[in-house]
Amino acid sequence: MAFAQLTYRESLRDIESCLNSMQKKLYHMGFREKISRSTLADANENRDWRIYADFAQVLIHIARALYRDDEFRVELDQTIYALDSTTIDLCLSLFPWAHFRKHKGAIKLHTLLDLRGNLPSFIKITDGKVHDAEGILDDLIPEPGSYYIMDRGYLDF
Repeated sequence: MAFAQLTYRESLRDIESCLNSMQKKLYHMGFREKISRSTLADANENRDWRIYADFAQVLIHIARALYRDDEFRVELDQTIYALDSTTIDLCLSLFPWAHFRKHKGAIKLHTLLDLRGNLPSFIKITDGKVHDAEGILDDLIPEPGSYYIMDRGYLDF
């Protein structure tokens, strides 16, 4: 599945055809038989999604270091972060786990953007029903001396 993510594969059929087109290379990697969609689906069902979340955080950390001296970045004395979320609509028949409304599915993407550069510092995906104030701030590790800008949705008194 890491191969699928890194090569922008869009479906199990796409992954299957791409991998099977490289049969000789797969043989040397230990895959002795053709790869089928059902095998990929079973592997995906049992794979812990958190490994990809951790991997994404590592990639974000590496990318931020690479773009530290980007000519398009804004020069600020202090680090300023913007936190916001967006709801992404999903087809409920394709994503039955993403209940949002009676006939609609959705997830919510919470993003913390470092305004000095072009890359996010933190991304969290939640159910579409989750209110902004529900635990997102608990997942952030505040950086001393930094400013955080967010809308009222993140406030909970």
